Amino acid sequence: MQPLTPNGEAAVQNLAHRYGVSVDAAKTLLFAVNAGGGTMAQFYHPELGGGGQWMRGGMTMVGDMFNNGLQATVAGLCSELSSLLNSQQVFQPIPQAGNGFGGFGNNWWPGDLGSPSSSGGQNDSRYAYFPQTRRLAIDRGGRVTVYDTLDHNIGGVQQQQGGASGSLSFSSQFGTFTVDSLPLADQPNNNNNNNNNNNNNVPEPPPFQNQPQQWQPPPPNPSYSQPQQNFGSGGPQTHDEILATLERLSGLHQKGILSEDEFRSKKAELLGRL
Repeated sequence: MQPLTPNGEAAVQNLAHRYGVSVDAAKTLLFAVNAGGGTMAQFYHPELGGGGQWMRGGMTMVGDMFNNGLQATVAGLCSELSSLLNSQQVFQPIPQAGNGFGGFGNNWWPGDLGSPSSSGGQNDSRYAYFPQTRRLAIDRGGRVTVYDTLDHNIGGVQQQQGGASGSLSFSSQFGTFTVDSLPLADQPNNNNNNNNNNNNNVPEPPPFQNQPQQWQPPPPNPSYSQPQQNFGSGGPQTHDEILATLERLSGLHQKGILSEDEFRSKKAELLGRL
């Protein structure tokens, strides 16, 4: 990912020391907060309880959901990292020259995507990641394709060898995935509008291009349908029942069965019963 400036590196080390966490954990949160536009973060780090979420002015979740001390640490650190990103230049600017691709210039992605948080590539493939708009631009041999990154917070890229130019794959809080697993974004597929009138050189679109571009969550697993039906007046009442239900809700949310809004609503309702 994009390297930090000397001042940014010193600031992160200072925050890590004050909050009693490693520099690596602090940087994980920094990249997550930056990917969330400074207002939210999704992260994964063993030192921080595994997977977690933070929202400015809202709730903070960590894998160890009843560890209030860890929640307070993550909330405070994310808040200060957000202020740091807004107050000074934390990341080094992206070089204006090409990224080692002979003959390739800068800003090869569609202009309306803005400036990426990171870019690079190998062989004849290159990428640019735009976390605030959830877009990933890929240039394969001069043809630019823009993908929707969904809920992925991309933290790394690697090259899978095996073809003429290999296939780029990325890592996020959900693990490693290939770029072809992402849906195409509703963006013009051009190279700075230089090839708009050169239709003879545009390859046929891949078969999945005609599929719906809007990602749909998987249908609920029937085995989890019963807990979701017990949140009314007849739901859990005792302290232990409410805590157990909260834990099941967290598992459903992490598996994508409950949306963020559904999880928040049910969590607030259950906490109001304590």
